[in-house]
Amino acid sequence: MKIMIRRTSAGLSAYVPKKDLEEPIVDVEADDMWGGTITLRNGWRLVLPKLSRDTPLPITVHARKIPDED
Repeated sequence: MKIMIRRTSAGLSAYVPKKDLEEPIVDVEADDMWGGTITLRNGWRLVLPKLSRDTPLPITVHARKIPDED
């Protein structure tokens, strides 16, 4: 799915256009965020592509949602 990541005054945020959903990013697996998973406040976990550490924000990327574990 396509998501837009941007920096706000409260921190990093992810916007999912198809769902019209914007949620703060509450956890980042990799130090530079790229190539690891992020967790949104609503509980969604997304895998981001591997990009350069100095990639400017805002940016739209393809991310993969990790299915909920029951």
